[in-house]
Amino acid sequence: MSKPPRQLSPLEIKFNAWIEHHLQRVPVMQKILFVSHLKTMVKAGLSLIDALRILSEEIENKKLKNIIADVKDGVEKGQQFSEVLAKYPKIFPSIYVSMIAAGETAGKMETALEQVSTQMKKNHELTSRIKGAMMYPAVIVIAMVGISVEVVVFILPKLLIMFKEFDAQLPLPTRILIAITDFTQNYGLWMLAVIVLLVLLTIRVLKEIKVKRVTHAVNLKLPIVGSIIKKINLARFTLTLSSLLESTIPIIDATRISSDVLNNVIYKETLVRVAESLKKGEALSDILRQSPNIFPPMVTEMIMVGERSGKSESMLRELAEYYGNEVDTTMRNFTTIIEPIIILVMGLAVAGIAVAIIMPLYSLAQNI
Repeated sequence: MSKPPRQLSPLEIKFNAWIEHHLQRVPVMQKILFVSHLKTMVKAGLSLIDALRILSEEIENKKLKNIIADVKDGVEKGQQFSEVLAKYPKIFPSIYVSMIAAGETAGKMETALEQVSTQMKKNHELTSRIKGAMMYPAVIVIAMVGISVEVVVFILPKLLIMFKEFDAQLPLPTRILIAITDFTQNYGLWMLAVIVLLVLLTIRVLKEIKVKRVTHAVNLKLPIVGSIIKKINLARFTLTLSSLLESTIPIIDATRISSDVLNNVIYKETLVRVAESLKKGEALSDILRQSPNIFPPMVTEMIMVGERSGKSESMLRELAEYYGNEVDTTMRNFTTIIEPIIILVMGLAVAGIAVAIIMPLYSLAQNI
């Protein structure tokens, strides 16, 4: 007979729950599949509770499985679907909860789930474009740093040991290289610890809202990088606002919710102020026109055309598609621009090491 499974202690249960809650992630594709499958089941005539029960059994991700089961229990107790989803803002951000809530109010749950699924896919596509474009430079930089550390720690000490025995004055590049190598060998671990502490401290400081506000404002003014940041935030803003307006969410709430999906604090705070100004009856295009540094004339003019023609959603969709393509093109160009810079830096580093090693050998050969 097989042994019965060991019962976990209360401490082990709490530890596993903590890991699941804080460390285990829910991939975006798992969330997209969940919403897509839920839409399909509801469209096929299944009740929301039955669909959630089936999905809670089929989903592979343990964290999402437990969340769906909890959502099902909440709906069974009479709570609104959107109300239960709102308990998990890190898994289901406010934009999706609001779209589903609007669908519940209008009695169009299937349409709401379709819109949420589409919005998730578009957001994931935009994020994938950005990450994909940054992958190549990141790999090159990491490889360059790794090779540099290997050369300084393992290779150069063996090559430079003979130069230390020279009676003659060594060239300045060679002395600098020996000093760097000796310092790395003697204080390498301390230097690594200091770098790690500085990185952690910098991350902590950058989370402060006052510091974040300043750094994000500076980022928008940087050459090349500033343009990319603006296009990314404009793409997300127009995409989110168009989806929310299509879900019949009031423009004030839609604008406020749109601010939540943006990464740049300047855009976030501006949209919060825009939402407050909308309460006074001002037009969205007129309010955005007051911030020309972050909302270009093309954005405000197209929104104005949409407002006057009653086609704001379609105009915002066109803007979202335009800026999505612009982000894709700009990121590709950014990779093309940064590649020769990385190669140049690597070339200069190799040339510097070569000069520092060859110069004393050349002097020694002349003396002989």
